[in-house]
Amino acid sequence: MSTDKYISPLSERYASKEMQYIFSQDMKFRTWRKLWIALAETEMELGLSQNGKPVITQEQIDELKAHAEDINYDVARAREKEVRHDVMSHVYAYGQQCPKAAGIIHLGATSCYVGDNTDIIVMTEALKLVKKKLVNVIAELAGFAERYKDLPTLAFTHFQPAQPTTVGKRATLWTQEFCLDLEDLDYVLSTMKLLGSKGTTGTQASFLELFDGDQETIDRIDPMIAQKMGFEKCYPVSGQTYSRKVDTRVCNVLAGIAASAHKMSNDIRLLQHLKEVEEPFEKSQIGSSAMAYKRNPMRSERIASLSRYVMIDALNPAITSATQWFERTLDDSANKRLSIPEAFLAIDGILDLCLNVVDGLVVYDKVIAKHLMSELPFMATENIMMDAVKMGGNRQEMHEKIRELSMEAGTHVKRDGGENDLLELIAEDPAFNMTKEDLQQTMDPARYVGRAPLQVEKFLREVVEPILAENKGLLGVKAEINV
Repeated sequence: MSTDKYISPLSERYASKEMQYIFSQDMKFRTWRKLWIALAETEMELGLSQNGKPVITQEQIDELKAHAEDINYDVARAREKEVRHDVMSHVYAYGQQCPKAAGIIHLGATSCYVGDNTDIIVMTEALKLVKKKLVNVIAELAGFAERYKDLPTLAFTHFQPAQPTTVGKRATLWTQEFCLDLEDLDYVLSTMKLLGSKGTTGTQASFLELFDGDQETIDRIDPMIAQKMGFEKCYPVSGQTYSRKVDTRVCNVLAGIAASAHKMSNDIRLLQHLKEVEEPFEKSQIGSSAMAYKRNPMRSERIASLSRYVMIDALNPAITSATQWFERTLDDSANKRLSIPEAFLAIDGILDLCLNVVDGLVVYDKVIAKHLMSELPFMATENIMMDAVKMGGNRQEMHEKIRELSMEAGTHVKRDGGENDLLELIAEDPAFNMTKEDLQQTMDPARYVGRAPLQVEKFLREVVEPILAENKGLLGVKAEINV
């Protein structure tokens, strides 16, 4: 490992090997060569000829295919120092390996033929990997929700105690947001198209020259290239580049996933503060350099940290798309080299962290029960009031007395640091004509979670199970956390 220059933490610490390969030099330049082969094959199959003789032969195609993978980087780098052009440097390097085909490499194309089509191919492969991991996060959360669908817990609005829910129901809220992200991802994936080969300003003027103005033949070029590269279509019109709006749509999907992950990680961090739920903590893990007892939620904090990066990074392609001039400017290039790969590398790390955290979440049911029972008397007051009315009490009088006694109990808790003694206060008040034992019967938490357990079952059955069934081939991913 080099220690004398900057190394991106996204590749060093966070992103998986699979995602790093997708954005690697090997993936990029091997795809360039596959695109050059697809173009040459298409031109040959469409009968490109000069004076009745084919311009491209099968022998040349075979030579190109023989060297599609073994890229001579040293030659390309040396050439780029001379000509200052990355595409022409690789055309030259490829030609050095394929002397018979050297003259027909990149025929009729512009730099964006390999650059932009490769960007689309790389983003599509990266989206597929993101989808795979996202589906597995949904599956892990679904399992967690099923296990804890009946476990009552204190719910919060404004982070103030509110009507109880269940641990599993809360997990469905996280799951649903990821399901919405999957819908968006599937849609964007379904719309990904290649640029094709449209020339310097998108008019395909070079092919009019090559094919002597044969419009029907030229119309077949893009569909044939798309098919050879595993795509259904090319974008119907373009300037020199595909619309940078595509990058915006892709990064917005990633930002949506990041927002969902951030929300879940925030909830987990708050729950860990309450000692109700805890993220995985390894036997030898150190929580603090100073406080040896600490168990910091560092994985959830990392999710939040990386998620903010992805959400902000989504502005880059949006601004780039908005500021493109006419058919092409080059102020997108340097930005794209950073914003697109790093958004994917970051979201890859985020999803690995989500998988790791959810898979190892620890639930402390006794702490959950303690917190719930400390607040439940307040939440049971409506039921207590109804029972008192059934026993002959006046509803309005009972309401006022419960209000007064609740305030008194609240004072004991907040000012005096005492226990919630509301039930004792009610039992001591003759107006209610109820014993402590009578009141304890109203203290079953399951009476106050509403339809939460049934909602979990219905959500898993009607929403999550069809998603997992449709994507069962993607299941089984386990994440490794580097640091």
